[in-house]
Amino acid sequence: MKKIIVGLLVAAVSSFSIEVGKIPPSVVLQGDNGGMTDGKAWHSEMLKGKVHVLFYVDPDKKDLNAPLTRALKQRHFDREKYASVAVVNLAATWKPDMIIEALLKKKQKEFPDTVYVKDKKKVLVKKWQLSDDNSDILLFDKTGRLIYQKFGKLSPKEIERVLSLIEQCL
Repeated sequence: MKKIIVGLLVAAVSSFSIEVGKIPPSVVLQGDNGGMTDGKAWHSEMLKGKVHVLFYVDPDKKDLNAPLTRALKQRHFDREKYASVAVVNLAATWKPDMIIEALLKKKQKEFPDTVYVKDKKKVLVKKWQLSDDNSDILLFDKTGRLIYQKFGKLSPKEIERVLSLIEQCL
């Protein structure tokens, strides 16, 4: 009986995890859970139609993958085929939500091609089993299938891999 219960628990948890080669379980961030800077809901279904790079970031680790951000900007990928999303894990920091939300609205105006999203209750940590208190990088193809993931700082070689995958999928 114990084996059956453990097996069911493992299956339940893994059904929510995100895996390379698969489309992740659908997630919506809205209301008390977060959402976009304009107050609208963010749906993971929005990761379809273009190649998407998603940054899931603890505000205290916002600069950890700045070299990737700079490399992406230098490439000037066609915004008709490529998009970027920055999801900020507000529950991972001691900083007040009001201050971070104001900064995100400012960034959204400064960088209108990037979609800024708030995750107030670690929804993606729980539903997709992302790394908490970190800087996670997820790359999706045009169908919304995850093609690359890294939790933590990318090496120069890993940055080149991400750029190469984007070019291949455009």
